[in-house]
Amino acid sequence: MLRDMLRIRVAEEEIANRYSQQKMRCPVHLSIGQEAVAVGVSHALQDGDQIVSTHRCHAHYLAKGGNLTAMLAELLGKETGCCGGRGGSMHLFDLAAGVLLSLPIVGASIPVGVGAALAFQQEQKPNVAVIYLGDASLEEGVYHESANFAALKKLPVIFVCENNLYSVYTALKDRQPSRVLTDLGSAHGLHAVHLDGNDVRAVNDAAAIAVNRARSGDGPSFLLADTYRWREHCGPNYDNTLGYRTVAEFEHWRARDPIAVLQRELLSLGDVTERDIEAMLAGFRSEVEAAFSAAEAAPMPNPVTVARGIYA
Repeated sequence: MLRDMLRIRVAEEEIANRYSQQKMRCPVHLSIGQEAVAVGVSHALQDGDQIVSTHRCHAHYLAKGGNLTAMLAELLGKETGCCGGRGGSMHLFDLAAGVLLSLPIVGASIPVGVGAALAFQQEQKPNVAVIYLGDASLEEGVYHESANFAALKKLPVIFVCENNLYSVYTALKDRQPSRVLTDLGSAHGLHAVHLDGNDVRAVNDAAAIAVNRARSGDGPSFLLADTYRWREHCGPNYDNTLGYRTVAEFEHWRARDPIAVLQRELLSLGDVTERDIEAMLAGFRSEVEAAFSAAEAAPMPNPVTVARGIYA
C-alpha cells in the first residue's frame, strides 16, 4: 500500500509540475493528500470487481491498476489515451483493470455503479462494485435514489464517500446541517462506517469488511472517509490565499499526510528502510518520466474520426 500511494503521489506531482507547459489542455483535479482512500479500498478488491469514479479520479484509476501511460496520453489529448484523447482528465476508463468509468458531473457515476452491481447480481457473479463519491454528492437526489435501490435489492455495492470538507470552495458546515454524514447511509439501510481516510490500514480494514459483506449477499455498505486535498479544487497550484480555508487548517491536515504516517510506522517496525523508500521513489520517477515520454510521442487523434462515438 505504501508503494501504491507513493506511485500515485509521484505521478500527480509530475502532472502538476508539467501542467504549465500547456500540453495538457484539460482541467485536472489532483488527489494529492487523499491517496489512502483509493489505495486502501483497491487492496480489498479483486480484478473482476469494478469501480466508478468522479472528476477527481487519477488515484482511483491508478490504485485499481489502470494503465499509467494511457492515462497521461488522455490528459495530453492523444490517440493512445484511455478514451482516445476525447475525454481528458475527468474521463478515465480501463475495463481490463475494472475501471468502468469516471464522470465529472457531481453524482452522475453513482447510478452507473449501482447498475454494475445489479448486473453482477443478475449474472450471479461474485463481484463487487465500488462507487467513489465526494461529500457534495450526498446533496444530489440521485445518491438517495441509488442508495435506496441498492439497499432494497441488497446489491453488492460499496459507496465510498471521500469527505474532504469542501465542495469546490464551500465548506461542509455551510452546505449541511450539523449531523453525522454516516446517517445518510444508515437511513437508507446501508451498513455505514465512519473512518480516518488518511489511515490506509483503517481504510483497508473497513473496505475488506464491506467487500466480504457484499460478496456474501449481505448488501451494500457506506464508508465515510475523512480526508483532505492539498492542492486547489481544480488545477496544479495551492489556493490557500483565496480565504475559503485557513493556512492553519491546511497545515493540520498536511501534518497527517497518509504517506508520511505509514512511512513512519513501517520505518519504526523495521519493515522498510530509508533506502527502500528512496529506491521506490526513484523507480516511480523513472516510470512516470517514461510514461510521459511515450504519451507525448503518441499521435493526436485523426480528424476524420471526430464523429466516432457521437450519438445523433
